[in-house]
Amino acid sequence: MHRFRFWRSLKLRLFIIIFITGLIPSLVIYQSILKGYEDRAVKVRTLDVQNQLNVLADHLITYNYLIDPSSDVVNAELNLLSNLYSGRVMVINNRLKIVRDTYGISDGRSMVSEEVVKCLKGSSINNYDRVNGYIELTVPITETISAVSATDEIAEGTVMYRGVLLASTSTDTITNTIEILRNRAQKILIIVIILLVAIALLLSRLLVRPFDRISKQIESVKSGTSDEPLTVRDYLETQHIVSSFNSLFAKMQKADESRRQFVSNVSHELKTPLTSVKILADSLNTDNEVPVEVYKEFMADITQEIEREDKIINDLLELVRLDKDASKLNISTVDINELSEIILKRMRPIARKNEIELTLVSLRDVVAEVDEVKISLVLTNLVENAIKYNSPGGTATVTVDADHQYFMIEVTDTGEGIPEEELDSIFERFYRVDKSHSNKIGGTGLGLAITRSAVMLHKGTIVVRSTLGEGSTFTVRIPIKAAV
Repeated sequence: MHRFRFWRSLKLRLFIIIFITGLIPSLVIYQSILKGYEDRAVKVRTLDVQNQLNVLADHLITYNYLIDPSSDVVNAELNLLSNLYSGRVMVINNRLKIVRDTYGISDGRSMVSEEVVKCLKGSSINNYDRVNGYIELTVPITETISAVSATDEIAEGTVMYRGVLLASTSTDTITNTIEILRNRAQKILIIVIILLVAIALLLSRLLVRPFDRISKQIESVKSGTSDEPLTVRDYLETQHIVSSFNSLFAKMQKADESRRQFVSNVSHELKTPLTSVKILADSLNTDNEVPVEVYKEFMADITQEIEREDKIINDLLELVRLDKDASKLNISTVDINELSEIILKRMRPIARKNEIELTLVSLRDVVAEVDEVKISLVLTNLVENAIKYNSPGGTATVTVDADHQYFMIEVTDTGEGIPEEELDSIFERFYRVDKSHSNKIGGTGLGLAITRSAVMLHKGTIVVRSTLGEGSTFTVRIPIKAAV
């Protein structure tokens, strides 16, 4: 198939389409002209011969030729007609006997044919034999009974069929003319084909040129010589391609920036505890007479910083695990109401310590196919945030609900809320709304990023609504049935 890859070329396909689109009408016109001329020429020749035969049929009756074929006038007309149209004329009486054959080979013989019999009954025929190159036609020889000739059996004005004129005329002149016309038409057709090839080549190149420009701009972006969005807008199709590429490129730039920011944040977050530990350790090493109380205080601070470093590392490892394929989910049937009660029971001591009232509202019983560990992680992080970022004396409410397809977990707090312009950023890794306040509260800034990853692994969604001074509501929506 590699050898035939050129068949997949859009330029080649456009060339073929344009060429065929022009060639087919040209061939149709070519054949139509030849066929039209042939039909017209045959029709004119047939009418001419038929008119001549009609005149001759009247003369045959006038000169009583069917009884006495010795009339020089009629014989001369027969010979003239035969020579004029390069054909043959036979005079046949109503007894199917050939009275006169201009070829002189069938005189006196009988002619029994379907065409002659039909003509004696009033049906004239004409046939064009293209293969053998002749036209055959019949004309009845009729006599209208006059008053003198009328009898009791045959009334005046009766049309009597006395015989048939059977003629065949050559179409050599028509064939020769058609051949001349065909030769000229073929020359014109060759010129048209050459023009079609040139036009198809030109148009195919012009039509594909916008795609070539897109390729060049993409190559520039790929090589790093340009980071500008694509600007090719010739066709709607190229606009769609350019728009999709620009959107993808913007996402890639954002992802790259996010990666650099993430590396920077990780470095900062990991470096901060280490810096604190180093400062505390250096203080202890440089002072030989450190009181025991100060020594214990410094060691406690060092332990706290090490625990903070350990939590950051564990959270990062959790993110790495969550970034793996969803097939790694350990799906089981879980009672979401019971799981929520267990987690809230675990979190209530922390809530009481922060003077927060923690409440579970179960609107209906929910049993779902989920990874219990990861859903526990989602609930724990959301409830922990609802406690940490709440106000003393506030409330944190967890609501469990479901419909026929999804179950919902809603965590609402009465804290300070999140500014609207920062709602889209809170799920980013290491992002903190109020960094100074967050430092007092603690945490790694990875909780919501972990939560979103766990929800997305379950093909679910998580959204947040918040009002400054009133609090925030996080809503998780996950399918009840696990996707296969």
